[in-house]
Amino acid sequence: MTIEFLGTLRGLAYLAAAMLFILSLRGLSTQESARHGNLLGIIGMGLAVVITALVFLANVTGGPGGADAAMATTAGESGSTTIALLAAALIGGGAVGALLASRVAMTSMPELVAVLHSFVGAAAVLVGVATYLQPGDIEAHRNIHLVEIYVGILVGAVTFSGSIIAFTKLRGIVGSRPLMLPGRHALNALLALGAIALGAAFLRAPGAEGLPVLLGMTVIALLLGVHLVMAIGGGDMPVVVSLLNSYSGWAAAAAGFMLSNDLLIVTGALVGSSGAILSIIMCRAMNRSIWNVVFGGFGAAPKKPAAGGEAAPAGKVNETSVKEVAEQLVAARSVIIVPGYGMAVAQAQHAVKEISSLLIEKGVNVRYAIHPVAGRLPGHMNVLLAEANVSYEIVKEMEEINEDFAHTDMVLVIGANDIVNPSALDDASSPIYGMPVLEVWKAARVVMLKRSMSAGYAGIDNPLAYRDNTFMLFGDARKSVTNLLTALRS
Repeated sequence: MTIEFLGTLRGLAYLAAAMLFILSLRGLSTQESARHGNLLGIIGMGLAVVITALVFLANVTGGPGGADAAMATTAGESGSTTIALLAAALIGGGAVGALLASRVAMTSMPELVAVLHSFVGAAAVLVGVATYLQPGDIEAHRNIHLVEIYVGILVGAVTFSGSIIAFTKLRGIVGSRPLMLPGRHALNALLALGAIALGAAFLRAPGAEGLPVLLGMTVIALLLGVHLVMAIGGGDMPVVVSLLNSYSGWAAAAAGFMLSNDLLIVTGALVGSSGAILSIIMCRAMNRSIWNVVFGGFGAAPKKPAAGGEAAPAGKVNETSVKEVAEQLVAARSVIIVPGYGMAVAQAQHAVKEISSLLIEKGVNVRYAIHPVAGRLPGHMNVLLAEANVSYEIVKEMEEINEDFAHTDMVLVIGANDIVNPSALDDASSPIYGMPVLEVWKAARVVMLKRSMSAGYAGIDNPLAYRDNTFMLFGDARKSVTNLLTALRS
């Protein structure tokens, strides 16, 4: 195959891969078609990697019918080294990715996603620096190419450091509470202005003398990414992960411009735009502004308390037992199950599914209520329930089911806290005030499965636990749910 033929083949393969990516996103939009959509994405990415590697190797080695004998000999000598490096990168990277994906627990999936986002950011930074240092690569349309490099490194650095901070928050290495520095918005503006000023100096620097300026901007961008994510509360991490997903897409698109790779531009734009749309949807579901997330302090600024709007004080809780809960579930006509991160940690979704199936066999109307930010990742609870083969038909989003709580006999809250906190509606001084929540307290009876009375991930108390119609079943979620399943079977 000649290099010209491979170039044509690459164009066709890139077009096919782009179409597969679009179809993949369409498939991922519903739970029923998610597996098929994921498979299409895998095929598209595999096709893109293979054809890119083939074209790259053909260009490096000269290809058949290319250079003369002397040049072909030199190209062959350097080409063998390049082939070895490329093979090591593909095999090594693929092995690491496969190992991580196969061994990671569902509870750690948000952390893995955050780390993968940081890889994309780091790649954009390294590609930008390498492109800038490549001799003779920026002479044609110099200023346009320099802008591509500068913006790519800027977005990549913010994505990298922000994703690392998100990972440490999700992992528990850094506290979940937001870091609210005095004048934080002025600090963000100062860092942004500094990056713009350095950009002007970078465009005027002759040759490769702009490298110190470029590295200085990279440091500023890294600090900006750290500060932006540190200012966001841990309870809002699903939105942060979605937003960082968008950042990683734009970083990939910027790398595509630097490398003149059409498919990378298209793929990055798809990821960036879809991540931004998902972030906006989630913010609307939480009655928040996307700018509130981007500039930090999301869900952290207390508001003035309304008259008589203080949260219910901590008081006595009503404890219950597995036997009592089992009897009440069987006697109920309608039951709604609200899963949370505690269920994910305990890996209790399979036992929960068995409970719902058993109740449905007994004629109980059972459904699941999913909050947009339940867990630590967009769609985290949906994935867990799908893994346990829970029917999609009984899994309802918050806007679909919130009005039904008032007509429900019993609600089972398993490991959820902030998403069922009434303070979001009636306590204007609460950090989560204004966030739509699942109004479980309207049901005739609420049973909360928790390890203890500790606060949720947002770090605030939940007055729901002290209401007269709320009963606490303390203990490990998996053990409690398993005992409950045994009691129902008996």
